[in-house]
Amino acid sequence: VQLQASGGGLVQAGGSLRLSCAASGRTFSGSVMGWFRQAPGKEREFVAVIKWSAGRTYSADAVKGRFTISRDNAKNTAYLQMSSLKPEDTAVYYCAADWSIILSELRNVSAYDYWGQGTLVTVSS
Repeated sequence: VQLQASGGGLVQAGGSLRLSCAASGRTFSGSVMGWFRQAPGKEREFVAVIKWSAGRTYSADAVKGRFTISRDNAKNTAYLQMSSLKPEDTAVYYCAADWSIILSELRNVSAYDYWGQGTLVTVSS
């Protein structure tokens, strides 16, 4: 399984970006697919996750109301629509997937076996 994250870039505060995560080698069907981020000098943290088959989503408090995770079954691709971006959103964003995570582990970095390479999001003030 390979995950390819893309869509990062430089944006001004208040702007928007959409990240994509495409999977190859396996469909996302039946998986949990998440977005995480890691700012310089900080630990990787949970951003949002989607239970692929049900479409149920969960988001970190820091991004609720600003970021939306979604999926396209036909393209086997997940998205993170980011709006009202803030300088503190600056980080490398990673997508991750797993097919055997329990509900209580959805926000846990170590619970995911498959990771994309990361895409850098820089928000200028």
